[in-house]
Amino acid sequence: MEISDKLLCLFSADVSDDGDRYVVEVPKREIETGAVEPGETYRVALISSEVDRAESTDEDNVPSEPQPPVEAGEIRYVEIEDIGKQGDGIARVERGYVIIVPGADVGERVKIEVTEVKSNFAVGEIIDEDL
Repeated sequence: MEISDKLLCLFSADVSDDGDRYVVEVPKREIETGAVEPGETYRVALISSEVDRAESTDEDNVPSEPQPPVEAGEIRYVEIEDIGKQGDGIARVERGYVIIVPGADVGERVKIEVTEVKSNFAVGEIIDEDL
């Protein structure tokens, strides 16, 4: 199965009956990490919970939550979209994952090295400015 590069988040959910419509609940963590925004419209793909044996993998190796899309030591080009409460630059990459970039300003495009990775954010150090 191919997964689109435009994938914002991936989670399991039940489809519930809400009278004249059916509802798929988005986990709160997807909103908190910035992957999706309340009130916005998204395309939804549904995949059967019955996994084809030929496509299945060893479930012991599958993490229960999505892994960060960056690794420590990785070099990235990012655009600073916002400023955090501490005055640091904020960039967002795949699935809305946040990279905090100290010393960066809104609108800057910078080359960074990822120095620290957490489950819901990373920290990057500027290598080159104004790319």
